[in-house]
Amino acid sequence: MRRGIAATALVASFALAATACGGSDSGDKADGPVTITWWDTSNATNEAPTYKALIKDFEAANKDVKVKYVNVPFDQAQNKFDTAAGASGAPDVLRSDVGWTPAFAKKGYFLPLDGTEALADQAKFKPNLIEQAKYDGKTYGVPFVTDTLALVYNKQLFEKAGVEAPKTWDDLKTAAATIKAKTGVDGYWGSTAAYYAQPFLFGEGTDTVDASAKKITVNSAAAKKGYGTWLSLFSGKGLHKADTTADAYAHIQDAFVNGKVAAIVQGPWEITNFYKGSAFSDKSNLGITTVPAGSTGKAGAPTGGHNLSVYAGSDSAHQKAAEKFVGFMTSAKSQTQIALKNSTLPTRDDAYTAEVKADPGIAGYQTVLASAQPRVALPEYSSLLTPLDTELLKIAGGKESLDKGLGNAETAIAKLVPDFSK
Repeated sequence: MRRGIAATALVASFALAATACGGSDSGDKADGPVTITWWDTSNATNEAPTYKALIKDFEAANKDVKVKYVNVPFDQAQNKFDTAAGASGAPDVLRSDVGWTPAFAKKGYFLPLDGTEALADQAKFKPNLIEQAKYDGKTYGVPFVTDTLALVYNKQLFEKAGVEAPKTWDDLKTAAATIKAKTGVDGYWGSTAAYYAQPFLFGEGTDTVDASAKKITVNSAAAKKGYGTWLSLFSGKGLHKADTTADAYAHIQDAFVNGKVAAIVQGPWEITNFYKGSAFSDKSNLGITTVPAGSTGKAGAPTGGHNLSVYAGSDSAHQKAAEKFVGFMTSAKSQTQIALKNSTLPTRDDAYTAEVKADPGIAGYQTVLASAQPRVALPEYSSLLTPLDTELLKIAGGKESLDKGLGNAETAIAKLVPDFSK
C-alpha cells in the first residue's frame, strides 16, 4: 500500500483519457506490432525509470509488441481505472494494489491468468502472494512487488540514548521518552492514516471485519483497545503530536530521513528516499524491525504490494500481448533488476540474490515479511479504510472521541458490506 503522490488532477485526467484505450485506439496496423497500454502507479521519480528501461528490453526481444507507458498517481488510479473499465476503455495492463485486485475481478474487469504465459512461473512466487491475487478460485494478477509495514529507526539515535528496538508499544513509549531526554529528538511520530493503524488491530487479535463470521469488528472491545494504544502514541514525552494536515505523510517522512525523529512506521517503498536523507547517507544506520506487539503479544502488519493485471475488455491479440509483457516484467531477471534499482521487495524467492540482499533496506524488510498478515479475502476490504481515514483523523485531532469516531466508522462500513452484522 503506497500513499499516493499528488498530481494536477486536470492534467492527469486529460492524459488518462488519451491513453485509456484498452487497445481500441492504439494505432495498431494489420501488419504491424500490437500496442498495449500499461498504467504504472509507482513513484514517477524513483521507480518509473527502471520500468521504462525494462520496457525497452521487452520491445527489443518482442518485435511484435509495443508498450505505451503511462504513470498514473497512485491515489487516483483506482477510481480512474474503475471509470475507464466501466466504459470499456481501460489500459491493457494495470499495476494494481493487492487490495484492488479482488474488487476489480469481481466486476469482471480483470482477466483470469491461470494457465497463461503471464503465470508460467506460478510455482516460483511466494504462495501467500498468489493467494492474495485470487478471487473465487481464479488468479487475476501476477505479484509484482510486495511490502509490509515495519518500525524503521535511526540506529545512531537509539545507540546514543542507550535503548534497543522496542518489542511492544509500551517499550516504544519508554524508548521515546529516553531518546528525547538523551538526544533532544522525538522518539516516535505516528500516522493518522487507517492503513498505518492496522498493526494496532492485529496486535489485539482483531481486524476491521471478520469475513468468515460476516461481522463488522471495527468497534469491538479488542479494536477499541488497539486504537486506544494508537491514540496514546500522539501524546507523551518523546511522542510527536498528530499531524492532521494534508501534507502529514511528507512531514513525517522528511523528519525521519533528516534525523529529526528517531522512529516511524513505514513501508519499503520509501527505502530509496530513506537513503537520500542526511540521517541515512550511511545506509547501515537504517534500523528495520517488526512493528511492536499489542497486549496479546502478537505483532504484524498488512501484507501489501502490487500485482500486474490484464484488462478483460480488450481483444484477444491485446490480451495475449499483455500476458507476454506481464510474464516478462515479473520474471526472476526483471524482478532482480527492479530490486537492485528501486530497492523494492521481489515477490519470488529466486530474485532474492546475494546482490539484492546486500541492500540493508531489502534485507531488513525481508525478515519482517515473515510476520506480515494477509489481507482479508474480501473484495470490499480496501474500501473499508476510507471511512476510517476520515474518522481517525478527527479522533487524532481531538475533534471527536474514540467511541464516537469508531461508531461513525462502523455505520459507514455497514453500508459498504450490507450483509455483515455489527
